[in-house]
Amino acid sequence: MQRQFPNSTELLQNAIDVGLYQKLVAQLEKDFQLSNISIDLGLGIRPEDLRTTLHEKIYQLIMEKFAAYLNLLYVVDVPEHSFKEIQVTDVVEVAEQVSFLILKRELQKVWLKEKYSA
Repeated sequence: MQRQFPNSTELLQNAIDVGLYQKLVAQLEKDFQLSNISIDLGLGIRPEDLRTTLHEKIYQLIMEKFAAYLNLLYVVDVPEHSFKEIQVTDVVEVAEQVSFLILKRELQKVWLKEKYSA
């Protein structure tokens, strides 16, 4: 799991390949709920739809509910140094990069739980 993913498509494909995709979706829903942010993913969501829904939600939070956005990042526990690597172009691009960081961190959480619980 320590490998680097160039984009969310490869990250989600890896999650499917290692059998962690459903747990990733469940972890996302859990952390959004802990942040008091509604997001409708459903366990049957396709990876493309998950990526799109997450991107749109992050964009909306940045534009309309910045405090909730910051709280979500805190709950997800996205490393601060990751934000320093974001290339600031426009809000759409930033939302896409942040969505990727969230997916990366959530997959890491799920992978660690899977590896160390037994």
